[in-house]
Amino acid sequence: MEPDSETESPVPSGRRAARAAVVQALYEAESTGHPARTALDRIVERDGLPDQYRAFAARLVDAVETDRLALDARIGELAPARPVDRIDRIDRAILRLALAELSLGGDDPTPPAVIANEAVEIARLYGSETSPRFVNGVLGTVLR
Repeated sequence: MEPDSETESPVPSGRRAARAAVVQALYEAESTGHPARTALDRIVERDGLPDQYRAFAARLVDAVETDRLALDARIGELAPARPVDRIDRIDRAILRLALAELSLGGDDPTPPAVIANEAVEIARLYGSETSPRFVNGVLGTVLR
């Protein structure tokens, strides 16, 4: 079994690379209207993501796309001071991903603290200066 959290590297690998690809696909889908799954397929091909991580990424994109409205409602509950549509797109994509993954479970569930940590690290890579703190605060509320 591969470790879930990778070493701190500017270029994500393993499951973090899969999560990063999902965030990119969700961001593209929201920004352009392209289907997230189509964007994901192109991104994982470009990045050469191994098959096991492609399947993980596809599962995550499908979970977000299936439950987008419920995920947005949950984000609204967790961050009531910020209307969901006013949250930066990248932060919204990261939060949707993390909340969807937290609800997946499955044969090899990732510990919730790892999911939250991965979301914060992806926010460091792709978000604004305030993104990691915001993502950490929202997900910290879930973990409490």
